[in-house]
Amino acid sequence: MSTDSDLAASLPTSEQWATLCANDGEFGLASRYWSGGLRLEIADAVLALALDDGSVTARDPGEGAGVLTFKAPLDVWRKLLSPVPPKRYNDIMALSRVGMAKSGDILDYAQFYAAIMRAIELLRSRQPVATPPRDEPAPTLRFDAAVGRYIHIELHGDDYRLYFEEAGEGIPILLQHTAGSDGSQWRHLLECREITDHFRLIAYDLPYHGKSLPPTTKPWWSEEYRLTGEFLRSVPVALCEALNLDRPVFMGCSIGGLLALDLALHHADIFRAVISLEGALKIEEGRPDDYPELWHPQVSDDFKGRSMDALMSPMSPTPYRKETAYVYASSWPPAFRGDLYYYMVDFDMRESAARINTEQIGVHILSGEYDYSATPELGRAAHDAIAGSTWTEMAGLGHFPMSENPVEFIKFLLPVLRRLRSD
Repeated sequence: MSTDSDLAASLPTSEQWATLCANDGEFGLASRYWSGGLRLEIADAVLALALDDGSVTARDPGEGAGVLTFKAPLDVWRKLLSPVPPKRYNDIMALSRVGMAKSGDILDYAQFYAAIMRAIELLRSRQPVATPPRDEPAPTLRFDAAVGRYIHIELHGDDYRLYFEEAGEGIPILLQHTAGSDGSQWRHLLECREITDHFRLIAYDLPYHGKSLPPTTKPWWSEEYRLTGEFLRSVPVALCEALNLDRPVFMGCSIGGLLALDLALHHADIFRAVISLEGALKIEEGRPDDYPELWHPQVSDDFKGRSMDALMSPMSPTPYRKETAYVYASSWPPAFRGDLYYYMVDFDMRESAARINTEQIGVHILSGEYDYSATPELGRAAHDAIAGSTWTEMAGLGHFPMSENPVEFIKFLLPVLRRLRSD
Protein backbone atom coordinates (compact mmCIF):
# COMPACT_ATOMS: atom_id res chain seq x y z
CA MET A 1 0.00 0.00 0.00
CA SER A 2 1.24 3.50 -0.86
CA THR A 3 2.21 5.74 2.04
CA ASP A 4 2.37 9.50 2.51
CA SER A 5 6.12 9.38 1.87
CA ASP A 6 5.64 7.35 -1.34
CA LEU A 7 3.37 10.03 -2.82
CA ALA A 8 5.60 12.86 -1.62
CA ALA A 9 8.64 11.17 -3.16
CA SER A 10 6.91 10.87 -6.53
CA LEU A 11 6.10 14.59 -6.72
CA PRO A 12 8.44 17.26 -8.03
CA THR A 13 9.65 20.01 -5.73
CA SER A 14 8.01 23.42 -5.91
CA GLU A 15 11.04 24.61 -7.90
CA GLN A 16 10.64 21.80 -10.43
CA TRP A 17 6.89 22.41 -10.61
CA ALA A 18 7.46 26.12 -11.26
CA THR A 19 9.84 25.24 -14.09
CA LEU A 20 7.28 22.89 -15.65
CA CYS A 21 4.66 25.61 -15.53
CA ALA A 22 6.97 28.35 -16.81
CA ASN A 23 7.89 26.22 -19.82
CA ASP A 24 4.32 25.18 -20.65
CA GLY A 25 2.51 27.20 -23.29
CA GLU A 26 -0.96 26.24 -22.12
CA PHE A 27 -0.23 27.30 -18.54
CA GLY A 28 1.31 30.55 -19.71
CA LEU A 29 -1.79 31.53 -21.67
CA ALA A 30 -4.16 30.53 -18.88
CA SER A 31 -2.22 32.32 -16.10
CA ARG A 32 -1.99 35.70 -17.87
CA TYR A 33 -2.59 38.65 -15.48
CA TRP A 34 -2.65 36.37 -12.41
CA SER A 35 -1.00 37.95 -9.41
CA GLY A 36 -1.25 35.75 -6.36
CA GLY A 37 -0.46 32.08 -6.10
CA LEU A 38 -1.44 28.43 -5.94
CA ARG A 39 -0.95 26.14 -2.94
CA LEU A 40 -1.58 22.37 -2.79
CA GLU A 41 -1.61 20.95 0.75
CA ILE A 42 -0.75 17.25 0.36
CA ALA A 43 -0.51 15.55 3.76
CA ASP A 44 2.40 17.30 5.53
CA ALA A 45 3.83 18.69 2.30
CA VAL A 46 2.96 21.92 0.49
CA LEU A 47 3.55 22.53 -3.19
CA ALA A 48 3.42 26.25 -3.86
CA LEU A 49 3.69 28.68 -6.75
CA ALA A 50 3.73 32.47 -6.63
CA LEU A 51 2.55 34.48 -9.61
CA ASP A 52 3.21 38.09 -10.54
CA ASP A 53 1.14 39.20 -13.55
CA GLY A 54 1.35 35.64 -14.88
CA SER A 55 5.07 35.14 -14.20
CA VAL A 56 5.57 32.06 -12.01
CA THR A 57 8.18 31.36 -9.30
CA ALA A 58 8.60 28.71 -6.61
CA ARG A 59 7.63 30.58 -3.47
CA ASP A 60 4.87 30.06 -0.91
CA PRO A 61 2.57 33.06 -1.44
CA GLY A 62 0.83 32.66 1.92
CA GLU A 63 -2.82 33.69 2.06
CA GLY A 64 -2.83 37.04 0.28
CA ALA A 65 -4.97 38.38 -2.53
CA GLY A 66 -5.20 36.14 -5.56
CA VAL A 67 -3.97 33.07 -3.65
CA LEU A 68 -5.90 29.80 -3.98
CA THR A 69 -5.29 26.84 -1.68
CA PHE A 70 -6.51 23.28 -2.13
CA LYS A 71 -6.51 20.70 0.64
CA ALA A 72 -7.76 17.10 0.56
CA PRO A 73 -7.16 13.70 2.16
CA LEU A 74 -4.14 11.85 0.87
CA ASP A 75 -6.20 9.25 -1.00
CA VAL A 76 -7.95 12.03 -2.95
CA TRP A 77 -4.58 13.48 -4.01
CA ARG A 78 -3.30 10.04 -4.96
CA LYS A 79 -6.25 9.48 -7.30
CA LEU A 80 -6.25 13.01 -8.73
CA LEU A 81 -2.53 12.85 -9.53
CA SER A 82 -2.52 9.34 -10.97
CA PRO A 83 -1.66 9.15 -14.69
CA VAL A 84 -5.24 8.16 -15.57
CA PRO A 85 -7.47 9.26 -12.67
CA PRO A 86 -10.60 7.23 -11.85
CA LYS A 87 -14.04 8.73 -12.34
CA ARG A 88 -14.97 11.59 -9.98
CA TYR A 89 -11.23 12.18 -9.35
CA ASN A 90 -10.09 13.50 -12.74
CA ASP A 91 -10.62 17.21 -12.01
CA ILE A 92 -10.89 19.54 -9.01
CA MET A 93 -14.33 20.66 -10.22
CA ALA A 94 -15.83 17.39 -9.00
CA LEU A 95 -13.65 16.91 -5.93
CA SER A 96 -15.63 19.15 -3.60
CA ARG A 97 -18.00 16.17 -3.38
CA VAL A 98 -15.32 13.77 -2.19
CA GLY A 99 -13.37 15.79 0.34
CA MET A 100 -11.38 18.58 -1.33
CA ALA A 101 -11.56 22.00 0.31
CA LYS A 102 -10.52 25.20 -1.43
CA SER A 103 -9.90 28.64 -0.01
CA GLY A 104 -9.64 31.92 -1.84
CA ASP A 105 -11.90 34.21 -3.81
CA ILE A 106 -14.45 32.45 -6.04
CA LEU A 107 -13.82 34.90 -8.88
CA ASP A 108 -10.07 34.29 -8.70
CA TYR A 109 -10.85 30.57 -8.85
CA ALA A 110 -13.02 30.99 -11.94
CA GLN A 111 -10.68 33.42 -13.69
CA PHE A 112 -7.66 31.17 -13.28
CA TYR A 113 -9.28 27.75 -13.14
CA ALA A 114 -7.68 26.77 -16.46
CA ALA A 115 -4.24 27.60 -15.09
CA ILE A 116 -4.92 25.72 -11.84
CA MET A 117 -5.94 22.57 -13.64
CA ARG A 118 -3.06 22.78 -16.11
CA ALA A 119 -0.60 23.10 -13.22
CA ILE A 120 -2.13 19.99 -11.65
CA GLU A 121 -2.01 18.13 -14.97
CA LEU A 122 1.71 18.86 -15.18
CA LEU A 123 2.13 16.83 -11.98
CA ARG A 124 0.84 13.84 -13.97
CA SER A 125 3.94 13.89 -16.13
CA ARG A 126 3.64 10.22 -17.10
CA GLN A 127 0.27 10.65 -18.82
CA PRO A 128 0.68 10.70 -22.63
CA VAL A 129 -1.21 13.15 -24.81
CA ALA A 130 -4.12 11.22 -26.28
CA THR A 131 -4.64 11.81 -29.99
CA PRO A 132 -7.72 10.91 -32.01
CA PRO A 133 -7.51 7.83 -34.21
CA ARG A 134 -7.65 8.41 -37.95
CA ASP A 135 -9.60 5.88 -39.97
CA GLU A 136 -8.14 6.96 -43.30
CA PRO A 137 -5.48 9.36 -44.60
CA ALA A 138 -6.62 12.96 -44.73
CA PRO A 139 -6.77 14.22 -48.33
CA THR A 140 -5.48 17.67 -49.19
CA LEU A 141 -8.96 18.90 -50.08
CA ARG A 142 -12.34 17.38 -49.44
CA PHE A 143 -15.88 18.28 -48.51
CA ASP A 144 -17.59 16.92 -45.41
CA ALA A 145 -20.77 14.97 -45.97
CA ALA A 146 -22.83 17.40 -43.90
CA VAL A 147 -24.73 20.19 -45.64
CA GLY A 148 -25.98 23.20 -43.66
CA ARG A 149 -28.91 25.54 -44.21
CA TYR A 150 -31.43 27.72 -42.39
CA ILE A 151 -35.14 27.30 -41.80
CA HIS A 152 -37.68 29.71 -40.34
CA ILE A 153 -40.05 28.39 -37.69
CA GLU A 154 -42.54 30.14 -35.45
CA LEU A 155 -42.10 29.55 -31.73
CA HIS A 156 -44.51 31.16 -29.27
CA GLY A 157 -45.41 33.93 -31.68
CA ASP A 158 -41.89 34.85 -32.82
CA ASP A 159 -40.02 34.02 -36.01
CA TYR A 160 -36.81 32.07 -35.39
CA ARG A 161 -34.19 31.44 -38.07
CA LEU A 162 -32.70 28.08 -37.11
CA TYR A 163 -29.51 26.64 -38.51
CA PHE A 164 -29.13 22.91 -39.04
CA GLU A 165 -26.76 20.49 -40.76
CA GLU A 166 -27.75 17.13 -42.16
CA ALA A 167 -26.25 14.06 -43.76
CA GLY A 168 -27.48 10.60 -44.72
CA GLU A 169 -30.68 8.96 -45.88
CA GLY A 170 -33.28 6.82 -44.16
CA ILE A 171 -34.92 7.11 -40.77
CA PRO A 172 -34.61 10.75 -39.62
CA ILE A 173 -32.86 11.50 -36.32
CA LEU A 174 -33.02 14.96 -34.77
CA LEU A 175 -29.85 15.73 -32.79
CA GLN A 176 -29.97 18.12 -29.81
CA HIS A 177 -26.72 19.53 -28.40
CA THR A 178 -25.80 20.13 -24.75
CA ALA A 179 -26.36 23.29 -22.69
CA GLY A 180 -24.39 26.30 -23.90
CA SER A 181 -23.08 24.55 -27.00
CA ASP A 182 -24.28 24.01 -30.57
CA GLY A 183 -24.89 21.34 -33.21
CA SER A 184 -21.22 21.08 -34.20
CA GLN A 185 -20.91 18.57 -31.33
CA TRP A 186 -22.44 16.01 -33.71
CA ARG A 187 -20.06 16.55 -36.63
CA HIS A 188 -18.35 13.19 -36.26
CA LEU A 189 -21.60 11.23 -36.46
CA LEU A 190 -22.55 13.08 -39.64
CA GLU A 191 -19.42 11.63 -41.27
CA CYS A 192 -20.01 8.03 -40.13
CA ARG A 193 -21.20 5.95 -43.10
CA GLU A 194 -22.27 3.08 -40.85
CA ILE A 195 -24.90 5.48 -39.56
CA THR A 196 -25.67 7.73 -42.52
CA ASP A 197 -26.26 4.80 -44.89
CA HIS A 198 -29.41 4.08 -42.88
CA PHE A 199 -30.32 7.32 -41.06
CA ARG A 200 -30.86 10.94 -42.00
CA LEU A 201 -29.09 12.90 -39.27
CA ILE A 202 -30.25 16.46 -38.58
CA ALA A 203 -28.17 18.45 -36.06
CA TYR A 204 -29.66 21.84 -35.20
CA ASP A 205 -28.58 24.85 -33.16
CA LEU A 206 -31.09 25.98 -30.55
CA PRO A 207 -32.14 29.64 -30.74
CA TYR A 208 -29.40 31.86 -29.26
CA HIS A 209 -26.82 29.11 -29.91
CA GLY A 210 -24.27 28.62 -32.66
CA LYS A 211 -25.57 30.01 -35.96
CA SER A 212 -29.20 30.32 -34.82
CA LEU A 213 -29.30 34.05 -34.18
CA PRO A 214 -31.83 35.65 -31.83
CA PRO A 215 -35.20 36.65 -33.33
CA THR A 216 -35.64 40.18 -34.64
CA THR A 217 -39.23 40.31 -33.41
CA LYS A 218 -38.55 40.71 -29.67
CA PRO A 219 -36.18 42.76 -27.46
CA TRP A 220 -34.13 39.76 -26.32
CA TRP A 221 -31.21 42.02 -25.35
CA SER A 222 -33.22 43.50 -22.49
CA GLU A 223 -34.54 40.20 -21.09
CA GLU A 224 -32.78 37.55 -19.01
CA TYR A 225 -32.35 34.39 -21.05
CA ARG A 226 -33.90 31.42 -19.25
CA LEU A 227 -34.63 28.13 -21.03
CA THR A 228 -37.87 26.40 -20.01
CA GLY A 229 -39.22 22.98 -20.87
CA GLU A 230 -42.22 24.47 -22.64
CA PHE A 231 -40.01 26.41 -25.07
CA LEU A 232 -37.40 23.67 -25.44
CA ARG A 233 -39.97 20.97 -26.28
CA SER A 234 -41.48 23.22 -28.92
CA VAL A 235 -38.26 23.40 -30.97
CA PRO A 236 -37.96 19.77 -32.15
CA VAL A 237 -41.74 19.52 -32.50
CA ALA A 238 -41.77 22.56 -34.81
CA LEU A 239 -38.80 21.22 -36.75
CA CYS A 240 -40.58 17.92 -37.34
CA GLU A 241 -43.51 19.78 -38.84
CA ALA A 242 -41.41 22.23 -40.87
CA LEU A 243 -39.19 19.47 -42.32
CA ASN A 244 -42.15 17.10 -42.80
CA LEU A 245 -40.44 14.33 -40.81
CA ASP A 246 -42.35 11.07 -40.49
CA ARG A 247 -41.99 9.55 -37.00
CA PRO A 248 -38.35 10.55 -36.49
CA VAL A 249 -35.99 9.46 -33.73
CA PHE A 250 -34.81 12.10 -31.26
CA MET A 251 -31.33 11.93 -29.72
CA GLY A 252 -30.01 14.52 -27.29
CA CYS A 253 -27.24 14.89 -24.74
CA SER A 254 -27.27 16.61 -21.31
CA ILE A 255 -30.19 19.06 -21.58
CA GLY A 256 -30.89 17.14 -24.77
CA GLY A 257 -30.81 13.87 -22.83
CA LEU A 258 -33.36 15.22 -20.39
CA LEU A 259 -35.39 16.60 -23.29
CA ALA A 260 -35.44 13.13 -24.86
CA LEU A 261 -37.31 11.76 -21.85
CA ASP A 262 -39.51 14.88 -21.78
CA LEU A 263 -40.51 14.27 -25.40
CA ALA A 264 -41.16 10.59 -24.74
CA LEU A 265 -43.69 11.65 -22.13
CA HIS A 266 -45.35 14.53 -23.96
CA HIS A 267 -44.95 13.73 -27.68
CA ALA A 268 -44.93 9.97 -28.15
CA ASP A 269 -47.29 10.53 -31.09
CA ILE A 270 -44.56 12.40 -33.01
CA PHE A 271 -41.40 10.36 -32.31
CA ARG A 272 -40.86 6.64 -32.78
CA ALA A 273 -38.01 6.52 -30.26
CA VAL A 274 -35.74 8.70 -28.15
CA ILE A 275 -32.07 8.19 -27.30
CA SER A 276 -31.18 9.94 -24.05
CA LEU A 277 -27.45 10.57 -23.61
CA GLU A 278 -26.57 11.49 -20.01
CA GLY A 279 -30.25 11.38 -19.09
CA ALA A 280 -31.81 11.49 -15.61
CA LEU A 281 -35.12 12.03 -13.87
CA LYS A 282 -33.83 15.02 -11.90
CA ILE A 283 -30.52 16.86 -11.63
CA GLU A 284 -30.11 18.06 -8.05
CA GLU A 285 -27.29 20.58 -8.22
CA GLY A 286 -29.02 23.67 -6.84
CA ARG A 287 -29.94 26.55 -9.15
CA PRO A 288 -27.97 28.46 -11.79
CA ASP A 289 -27.92 31.51 -9.49
CA ASP A 290 -25.82 29.44 -7.06
CA TYR A 291 -22.96 29.69 -9.59
CA PRO A 292 -22.34 33.43 -10.21
CA GLU A 293 -19.05 32.63 -11.94
CA LEU A 294 -21.01 31.18 -14.89
CA TRP A 295 -22.00 34.70 -16.02
CA HIS A 296 -19.99 37.39 -14.31
CA PRO A 297 -18.35 40.43 -15.93
CA GLN A 298 -15.00 39.50 -14.35
CA VAL A 299 -15.03 35.91 -15.67
CA SER A 300 -14.59 35.15 -19.37
CA ASP A 301 -16.10 32.23 -21.23
CA ASP A 302 -12.69 30.55 -21.01
CA PHE A 303 -13.85 29.28 -17.61
CA LYS A 304 -16.92 27.57 -19.06
CA GLY A 305 -14.87 25.88 -21.72
CA ARG A 306 -12.12 24.62 -19.44
CA SER A 307 -14.55 23.51 -16.72
CA MET A 308 -16.22 21.13 -19.18
CA ASP A 309 -13.06 19.03 -19.03
CA ALA A 310 -14.13 18.02 -15.52
CA LEU A 311 -17.08 16.20 -17.07
CA MET A 312 -15.02 14.42 -19.71
CA SER A 313 -12.99 11.25 -19.51
CA PRO A 314 -9.19 11.63 -19.25
CA MET A 315 -9.03 8.76 -21.75
CA SER A 316 -10.81 10.78 -24.44
CA PRO A 317 -8.48 12.17 -27.14
CA THR A 318 -7.01 15.50 -26.10
CA PRO A 319 -7.82 17.37 -29.37
CA TYR A 320 -11.47 16.34 -29.14
CA ARG A 321 -11.71 17.38 -25.49
CA LYS A 322 -10.17 20.74 -26.38
CA GLU A 323 -12.57 21.11 -29.31
CA THR A 324 -15.54 20.46 -27.03
CA ALA A 325 -14.26 23.13 -24.64
CA TYR A 326 -13.59 25.54 -27.53
CA VAL A 327 -17.24 25.46 -28.58
CA TYR A 328 -18.30 26.30 -25.02
CA ALA A 329 -15.84 29.19 -24.83
CA SER A 330 -17.25 30.53 -28.12
CA SER A 331 -20.89 30.72 -27.03
CA TRP A 332 -23.08 33.73 -26.20
CA PRO A 333 -22.12 34.45 -22.55
CA PRO A 334 -25.61 34.05 -20.94
CA ALA A 335 -26.50 30.90 -22.90
CA PHE A 336 -24.96 28.27 -20.62
CA ARG A 337 -26.39 29.60 -17.38
CA GLY A 338 -29.76 30.20 -19.03
CA ASP A 339 -29.87 26.63 -20.34
CA LEU A 340 -29.12 25.33 -16.86
CA TYR A 341 -32.49 26.63 -15.67
CA TYR A 342 -34.10 23.77 -17.57
CA TYR A 343 -31.36 21.34 -16.52
CA MET A 344 -31.39 22.15 -12.80
CA VAL A 345 -34.79 23.66 -12.03
CA ASP A 346 -37.54 23.20 -14.61
CA PHE A 347 -37.00 19.52 -15.44
CA ASP A 348 -38.26 16.94 -12.95
CA MET A 349 -39.69 13.59 -14.06
CA ARG A 350 -39.44 11.69 -10.80
CA GLU A 351 -43.22 11.45 -10.52
CA SER A 352 -44.13 11.25 -14.22
CA ALA A 353 -41.54 8.99 -15.88
CA ALA A 354 -43.52 5.84 -15.11
CA ARG A 355 -46.27 7.12 -17.41
CA ILE A 356 -44.05 6.80 -20.50
CA ASN A 357 -45.44 4.02 -22.71
CA THR A 358 -42.50 2.25 -24.34
CA GLU A 359 -44.88 0.17 -26.45
CA GLN A 360 -45.66 3.44 -28.23
CA ILE A 361 -42.19 5.01 -28.16
CA GLY A 362 -38.80 3.40 -27.63
CA VAL A 363 -36.61 4.82 -24.85
CA HIS A 364 -32.86 4.18 -24.79
CA ILE A 365 -30.58 5.73 -22.15
CA LEU A 366 -26.76 5.81 -22.34
CA SER A 367 -24.59 7.20 -19.53
CA GLY A 368 -20.88 8.05 -19.59
CA GLU A 369 -18.77 6.55 -16.81
CA TYR A 370 -16.92 9.82 -16.06
CA ASP A 371 -19.99 12.08 -16.01
CA TYR A 372 -20.23 13.44 -12.44
CA SER A 373 -23.33 15.56 -13.20
CA ALA A 374 -25.79 13.23 -14.95
CA THR A 375 -24.09 10.20 -13.41
CA PRO A 376 -24.55 6.58 -14.51
CA GLU A 377 -26.45 6.05 -11.26
CA LEU A 378 -28.98 8.68 -12.35
CA GLY A 379 -29.25 7.12 -15.79
CA ARG A 380 -29.85 3.71 -14.26
CA ALA A 381 -32.55 5.18 -11.98
CA ALA A 382 -34.33 6.64 -15.03
CA HIS A 383 -34.20 3.24 -16.71
CA ASP A 384 -35.64 1.57 -13.62
CA ALA A 385 -38.53 4.06 -13.58
CA ILE A 386 -39.41 3.62 -17.28
CA ALA A 387 -40.64 0.09 -17.91
CA GLY A 388 -39.40 -1.28 -21.21
CA SER A 389 -36.51 1.18 -21.58
CA THR A 390 -32.89 0.18 -22.13
CA TRP A 391 -29.80 1.51 -20.35
CA THR A 392 -26.09 1.23 -21.04
CA GLU A 393 -23.11 2.58 -19.11
CA MET A 394 -20.45 3.75 -21.55
CA ALA A 395 -17.15 2.76 -19.97
CA GLY A 396 -14.33 5.24 -20.46
CA LEU A 397 -16.58 8.07 -21.70
CA GLY A 398 -17.83 11.27 -20.10
CA HIS A 399 -20.62 13.84 -20.41
CA PHE A 400 -20.00 14.61 -24.12
CA PRO A 401 -19.54 11.18 -25.72
CA MET A 402 -20.33 12.23 -29.29
CA SER A 403 -17.71 15.02 -29.32
CA GLU A 404 -15.06 13.97 -26.77
CA ASN A 405 -14.55 10.44 -28.11
CA PRO A 406 -16.80 9.77 -31.13
CA VAL A 407 -15.07 6.55 -32.21
CA GLU A 408 -15.77 4.86 -28.88
CA PHE A 409 -19.24 6.40 -28.60
CA ILE A 410 -20.32 5.02 -31.96
CA LYS A 411 -19.52 1.51 -30.70
CA PHE A 412 -22.12 1.98 -27.96
CA LEU A 413 -24.62 3.70 -30.26
CA LEU A 414 -24.67 1.24 -33.16
CA PRO A 415 -26.49 -1.57 -31.27
CA VAL A 416 -29.28 0.90 -30.42
CA LEU A 417 -29.53 2.03 -34.03
CA ARG A 418 -29.60 -1.55 -35.31
CA ARG A 419 -32.47 -2.20 -32.94
CA LEU A 420 -34.34 0.85 -34.27
CA ARG A 421 -33.90 -0.37 -37.84
CA SER A 422 -35.41 -3.75 -36.95
CA ASP A 423 -38.36 -2.43 -34.91
